[in-house]
Amino acid sequence: MKIAILSRNPSLYSTRRILEAARARGHEARVIDALRCYMNITSHAPSIHYRGESLSGFDAVIPRIGASVTFYGTAVLRQFEMMGVYPLNESVAITRARDKLRSLQLLSRKGIGLPVTGFAHAPDDVQDLIKMVGGAPLVIKLLEGTQGIGVVLAETQQAAESVIEAFMGLRVNILVQEYIKESRGTDIRCFVIGDKVVAAMKRQAKEGEFRSNLHRGGSANLIRITPEERSTAVRAARIIGLNVAGVDILRSNHGPLVMEVNSSPGLEGIEAATNKDIAGMIIDFLVKDAIAGKTRTRGKG
Repeated sequence: MKIAILSRNPSLYSTRRILEAARARGHEARVIDALRCYMNITSHAPSIHYRGESLSGFDAVIPRIGASVTFYGTAVLRQFEMMGVYPLNESVAITRARDKLRSLQLLSRKGIGLPVTGFAHAPDDVQDLIKMVGGAPLVIKLLEGTQGIGVVLAETQQAAESVIEAFMGLRVNILVQEYIKESRGTDIRCFVIGDKVVAAMKRQAKEGEFRSNLHRGGSANLIRITPEERSTAVRAARIIGLNVAGVDILRSNHGPLVMEVNSSPGLEGIEAATNKDIAGMIIDFLVKDAIAGKTRTRGKG
């Protein structure tokens, strides 16, 4: 099988591991920088060009598209789809996942447990918004933030009002969420492939920090998840339409709560914590799924 890996940096751990796993299984694999692709969009012969050559003959494409290049990256992925190349995760599903508000609304509609979340536009509504969510302490998140960037814990009503008004003054979109005290700076990353959680790790925030992201200095350890947590993670990935996803869950007094569904979950932390060959599992799934011609979201918006 000939596989394209859409990634801006071939030396990144996740990209390198996927490339190694594909080649170890006898597949032809190539890393392609989506931002260097340019497209011929026609009805009968759509094509992608890359550094002066026309890309052709690919059977499958694995998108590792960073949040900062979502628009162009998903456009390139869509072009591959138009050319009949099978995507590990489809462009429409990635777009859904990257829109935090849209994805939370989709999960809410299907009954997935979520932290109480508020969204507003006008500064005049800030006090009522805070009251609606349950009051301080609460978490304020930039819609476009990643890896814990743009996430603030406001411990008092005054701090919450100040942070929200500051963000609104910058004309950026934010979510306001209840703070789950009982999680104590931990969350669970469930790595979903197909209809299974193939690995899970507990992420613990460093001392004095509430964000558990590994990029913020958090630590990761192997964890055994409950059947309810497993089911929640698989359902969340399916609702967004992702074949491969990192589903972040908080343990609360009223069950598992989904914080986010990540369409390009990193492999380094989960492979180190669980000692599992996640990259190999991704390739095995891709080959099986591509041959079967399965798809989750194509044509659904």
